[in-house]
Amino acid sequence: MGILNATPDSFSDGGRYFARDAALRHAEQMIAAGVDILDIGGESTRPGAPPVPVDEELERVIPLVDALRDAGVALSIDTYKPAVMREALEHGADAINDVWAFRMPGAIEAVAGSGCGLCAMHMIGDPLTMQTDPASAYDDVVEDVRRFLAGRVAQFEDAGIERARITVDPGFGFGKTVEQNYRLLAHLAIIAPAGMALLAGVSRKSMLGAVTGKPAPERVSASLAGAVCAVERGAAIVRVHDVGETVDALRVWQAVRNAA
Repeated sequence: MGILNATPDSFSDGGRYFARDAALRHAEQMIAAGVDILDIGGESTRPGAPPVPVDEELERVIPLVDALRDAGVALSIDTYKPAVMREALEHGADAINDVWAFRMPGAIEAVAGSGCGLCAMHMIGDPLTMQTDPASAYDDVVEDVRRFLAGRVAQFEDAGIERARITVDPGFGFGKTVEQNYRLLAHLAIIAPAGMALLAGVSRKSMLGAVTGKPAPERVSASLAGAVCAVERGAAIVRVHDVGETVDALRVWQAVRNAA
């Protein structure tokens, strides 16, 4: 899954692809590099990010969906707003990736009957508050995240959403300390409910900077290591900034796995 941020303030590439033409060029580059899914976001969810009005988010996202829906890859929309979900799906989006795990009023109803894919992420609080005191937010971060995601899946199934449509995401960096993030990554294989696809998004995040001492744009090598660790532990999807490099890293990982 390649990240396409149509925002001026994302933590790693804020503003670079805010203009529509720049976003489309970047999408084309990711497609050429071997991306399977484009994750289009019109609101930054970095720590401390303020919310964006619905009409402004739609203005950022819908033109990209219209331009890319026949590009030959799946389109995921990174949003928690039911109005944006419905509009994007009407314009041809294939999936909704929600950092709020479809907890907003009307979110489940917005997607239940559409047939789209869903990705539900774990987050403590909201982007403005999630990093206030994550150290005291958990009894056991692995078990607490696993239980939360299992509960969301049960609620989706109660709404008639088939398991085959659902992906879960432990939410690296969303209300977690560095140590908690690495515990989640180390125990990734037991976090998803049985038979459930799992997404991991560690690309360029501060958990990598804490280990390497490098700023976000210089965390490519660390991001590749994180992606390989995630796939080794069962992630079906990795959400990344650096598509070509990640494709190469995973091809080598796959070759070693095949040889074994």
